[in-house]
Amino acid sequence: MSKVIIIGAGGVGRVVASKCADNPDVFSEILLASRTLSKCDTIAREVGKGRIKTAQVDADNVSEVVALINQFKPELVINVALPYQDLPIMDACLETGVNYLDTANYEPKDVAKFEYSWQWAYHERFKKKGIMAVLGCGFDPGVSGIYTAYAAKHHFDEIHYLDIVDCNGGDHGKAFATNFNPEINIREITQPGRYWENGKWVETKPFEIKSALTYPNIGKRNSYVLYHEELESLVKNFPTIKRARFWMTFGDEYLTHLRVIQNIGMSRIDPVKYKGVDIIPLEFLKAVLPDPGDLGENYTGETSIGCRIKGLKDGKEQTYYIWNNCSHQVAYQETGTQGVSYTTGVPAMLGAMMVLTGKWSGKGVFNVEEFNPDPFMEKIGEHGLPWNEVFNIDLEV
Repeated sequence: MSKVIIIGAGGVGRVVASKCADNPDVFSEILLASRTLSKCDTIAREVGKGRIKTAQVDADNVSEVVALINQFKPELVINVALPYQDLPIMDACLETGVNYLDTANYEPKDVAKFEYSWQWAYHERFKKKGIMAVLGCGFDPGVSGIYTAYAAKHHFDEIHYLDIVDCNGGDHGKAFATNFNPEINIREITQPGRYWENGKWVETKPFEIKSALTYPNIGKRNSYVLYHEELESLVKNFPTIKRARFWMTFGDEYLTHLRVIQNIGMSRIDPVKYKGVDIIPLEFLKAVLPDPGDLGENYTGETSIGCRIKGLKDGKEQTYYIWNNCSHQVAYQETGTQGVSYTTGVPAMLGAMMVLTGKWSGKGVFNVEEFNPDPFMEKIGEHGLPWNEVFNIDLEV
């Protein structure tokens, strides 16, 4: 039995808190903290089963996080705050000697760029301190890497082609809304695309590569190649990969709104003067768009996320597709959040469980695919995200 601090009280934090509270045999004491205490209190009241304490903390402030850790004395900090806050929270874990887990890699606030180099640079310090940092334990990144590790362990001698496919086939009834933090979401998808091929990165224009892919229970959806952080770690940890890409679906109406947002300058992340005050247009836009945490009640349909893999097994070419479909309505009925938050929060809880029960161990900084995938895969279904697999089909990619 172990004590944990969860930092972040958005939709994902709500799911993590709910799922940790469901498993008192592992999570003996839970502290949920964020900048806004009232959000923590609401989550604790609505899904905490009477087991969640709350606190206020500014995750940008290392000394505040250190003080909170020293007061509560957890074995693990689960970071589901903003990606800007990864490094301050890692710094606090280093200072206090506490294990760390997150769901998305660090990106600086003033540059629309994300990569693992900043967090990988912590490896020796975490190793010397005798603690572990687990990076990217959501769904993608996260389960997508664990699916890949599972395929490599059980079904392939060499993985040659990896395509991670992410479809949100749901409908929230809004003219325009993002399924997670609007600021992070819009920064991510408006960057140039990038994929790995023949030992190097190939850069594309945003939404340049498009294909209509078929998703289980959903059908054909227009899918676009984006850059996503798990590609960086997967091609490092599985060097036989010749090509790795990440695909995500977008509807025409969504893309039209996105073009307008860019064309009128609302996606800018540099400050502009308004009535003598510096404001960031994208931060203002975030304030007026629907809160992703409030989309769940009327959300219908499913998400479908998986890995389509081609490689060699016993000298023969083989194809393999492994995926999960998650119902927005079922996710909302259980936790009060939509499926995108659910598919991120469940793996974060389960990754924490893997660490606290010793199924995943090590000293230093690790991506999830570096651990044994089997104990995670054995449990993910019973915690709400069952997986499916098929062999030797047309992968469409």
